[in-house]
Amino acid sequence: MTRRIAVFLPSLDGGGAERVTLTLGQGLVQRGYQVDLVLASAKGVFLSDFPEGLRLVDLKASRVLKALIPLGKYLVREKVDVLLSALSHSNIIALLAKTVFGLPIRIVVAEHTAVIPSLRGARTLRERMVPSLIRLLYRKADAVVAVSEGVAQELIENFGLDADKVKVIYNPISVEEILRKSQEFLDHPWFKPGEPPVVLGVGRLVEEKDFYLLIKAFARLRRKHKARLVILGEGAERAKLQELVHELGVETDVSLIGFVNNPYPFMRLAKVVALSSRWEALPTVLIEAMVLGKEIVATDCPYGPREILEDGRWGYLVPVGNEEELAKALAKALYNFRSEEEVNRMRASVEERFSLEKIVANYEEVLLGN
Repeated sequence: MTRRIAVFLPSLDGGGAERVTLTLGQGLVQRGYQVDLVLASAKGVFLSDFPEGLRLVDLKASRVLKALIPLGKYLVREKVDVLLSALSHSNIIALLAKTVFGLPIRIVVAEHTAVIPSLRGARTLRERMVPSLIRLLYRKADAVVAVSEGVAQELIENFGLDADKVKVIYNPISVEEILRKSQEFLDHPWFKPGEPPVVLGVGRLVEEKDFYLLIKAFARLRRKHKARLVILGEGAERAKLQELVHELGVETDVSLIGFVNNPYPFMRLAKVVALSSRWEALPTVLIEAMVLGKEIVATDCPYGPREILEDGRWGYLVPVGNEEELAKALAKALYNFRSEEEVNRMRASVEERFSLEKIVANYEEVLLGN
């Protein structure tokens, strides 16, 4: 009998965790499982690229908290074998549903966030309650997946989770898909032959990504070197970032393009991929950049960049928040050239640690309790 797996997310808004979870769901379908993608609300940019083979279940909840009862009723009705939840808020609701409905179901929660840094300065009561709810509820999960060693240590040391319950499983990457999608035609004047090299940033326009730092470092870089900066992503900080671009007088060389469904042609044609974050969990964009053999500059933030880049073997690591060091590293990266042999070694490192086949097999083991 085919095992049935439900995967629970708040929505399909354009974040890394959502993209990764869709990739994982696809991988589980390919291994012969029935997979329901259960959304608190069926909205978000990734709905337009919904993978074949997954069944979409819309709980029609206006907020994740309001998905508690619909989720519990769905799990009772559909007789799902195991539930995988991703992201802190949906994890809490999944575990509350198990408790409230007395479900015998196996539940695995995946933590895609550096919890302590992300909740520093929490304003609302709901945000301030998250650490306490994680401490109380995550121990009720059958297993907790951490997407990096740093996230695992945080869960064990700060939230009192049993080390045996926490499993480190990296985010899956399909090398073939990235290479294929990167070849799509890109009609953008900045990426034509003979144009200045492009520094590329990718991510939501939110506080933790610190694109302010990247723009300031780029403005410093631009004083001495011809280059352009493209940022892919959308978010609440857009207006402030545009204002900073204007203040620094770099409007002609900086473009905030917005969210794009396929960032890989931009990545293939960019000279440098830059990550300026204050914190992460496992920044998938760095792994994708490795697949495409890019020059990489990243802040040495908690957690993930140092793990992915193997202590700087595959890119430059700079202190968090340091505009001058980031500008210096960008300048070095602009004039560095990777050999074909080095690009192949980068790609082999990705295949060894982050391949879709390996990661799906790791999840399969945890989900089935083997």
